Amino acid sequence: MPSVKRKRRFVLLALAGVFAAGSLGGCSTTQEKASAHRAESERILKAREKRQQEKKREHKHDKEKG
Repeated sequence: MPSVKRKRRFVLLALAGVFAAGSLGGCSTTQEKASAHRAESERILKAREKRQQEKKREHKHDKEKG
């Protein structure tokens, strides 16, 4: 019955290949999500910094006025 063992090995190798291909495909999706998340975080931090700078300018202006 060597042919049954060969078929079984082939099926197992094919399944392993399918799982490996699926995991590699998932990595790129995860990397894309992480990249988009990082870009969004940077945008939020820059906007926050800009608001803080504007607040400082307004506060400074109020001190000079008062």
